[in-house]
Amino acid sequence: MLHVEGLEYTYAGADQSALRGLDFSVEDREIFGFLGPSGSGKSTTQKVLIGLLDDYAGRVTVFDREVSEWGSDLYNRIGVAAETPNLYQKLTGRENLELFASLYGGAVHDPIELLDRVGLAGAVDRRVGTYSKGMQMRLNFVRAIVHDPELVFLDEPTAGIDPGYARTMKDVIEDIRSNGTTVFLATHDMTVADQLCDRVAFIVDGRLALIDAPRTLKLEYGEPTVLVEYRTDGVLADREFPLTDLDTDDEFRQLLRGGHIETIHTEEATLEDVFIEVTGEALT
Repeated sequence: MLHVEGLEYTYAGADQSALRGLDFSVEDREIFGFLGPSGSGKSTTQKVLIGLLDDYAGRVTVFDREVSEWGSDLYNRIGVAAETPNLYQKLTGRENLELFASLYGGAVHDPIELLDRVGLAGAVDRRVGTYSKGMQMRLNFVRAIVHDPELVFLDEPTAGIDPGYARTMKDVIEDIRSNGTTVFLATHDMTVADQLCDRVAFIVDGRLALIDAPRTLKLEYGEPTVLVEYRTDGVLADREFPLTDLDTDDEFRQLLRGGHIETIHTEEATLEDVFIEVTGEALT
């Protein structure tokens, strides 16, 4: 779906490049996470991939065609939900979706059904200018998928949305992937990336530091130990045990027999732990 080789981009008048030799590919029906702090190059990369910045260096193909060679027909096949909602404030939610769907020759998905899924069914006939930021983010997301694109670009899709609706949006993202859509997800929210993405790429200062599956990264950079929390004489205590030969560890078996264990869990790294270790940068 996407193939990038040696991508570089420098804004006019800038002292240094915003993108510095990016190489990556995104497979059909993959949810690909593009992770990094603010100012790392996430948005610039997306703008190149969707054809908004065409004076780049390197090779960038979308649907096996150089992105700079595409015309407006590209936008019939992709969807874009930017971090800042792009909506008509004086129109209602329904009117916004009808307008945007008409640009693609009509909606493929039922707009009202989509709005219902993200909790906006009761606000379809209200002007968007009266929506909260979270409501506008949800409408912006629906706008990006109403024409059933083959490839959708989502930039911080759950930012400013309460946890309940964020979970709903993640469910919809998983559903559209199951129905054949490829998702390019730019975010600095490692929890969202961990829950949704097949693979993630870490970008810092315009360079890619690492690309792999979240589970692989967490296992590779985590500690091969088990943390046991237990109570002894009413006081909560904890012990770490190596995963290797755990079944023959006498102290571990003694704790199990004691019957006062409260939790047992492996000490795997989080994606944020991995990011900081690999890049030396914090996600802000």
